[in-house]
Amino acid sequence: VTGVQTCALPIYYLHLLSKNNLIKSNCIENNLEVFLEKNPTPSLCKFLYKEVGKNFFWRDRLRWSDQKWLDYISNNFFRFYILKHKNNLAGYYELLYDENTNSAEIAYFGIFEEYYGKGIGGYLLTDAILTSFMQPINKVWVHTCTLDHPNALKNYLARGMTVFKTEKIFFNPEDL
Repeated sequence: VTGVQTCALPIYYLHLLSKNNLIKSNCIENNLEVFLEKNPTPSLCKFLYKEVGKNFFWRDRLRWSDQKWLDYISNNFFRFYILKHKNNLAGYYELLYDENTNSAEIAYFGIFEEYYGKGIGGYLLTDAILTSFMQPINKVWVHTCTLDHPNALKNYLARGMTVFKTEKIFFNPEDL
């Protein structure tokens, strides 16, 4: 189509094949707690998704209905973890377990903007990886792109994850 601008977006797929390869975060921040939200609600999941992703083009789920959220979070393979700092919401991550491949995907992961630069992202990623390996899996994986936080790829690599695949997709920035 004439006049439509498309941009190439590199996507990086990373994995860790053993918790023994994890390089744990050396976060010195105190009063951090991560816990499994056993009964996540669509409103809580939407709020955290929107708050964490507001600066990083997390847009795909903003159009989801409450029913679509409920269907997604009701799946047996879905786990939702919340990070609190001094009892205040600070971030979250989602794990998706796949019994067919014996793997766990960190589907979404992030912290609120006021917690940037304190090592808390590394702390939360360490927790996500260790939690993943509590299940009978042989790898935990994630994908990221240049629309995510500028330190996302660096954090995954710092925890010992390795790139196993890259690709480029083409998109119209106006569609974001």
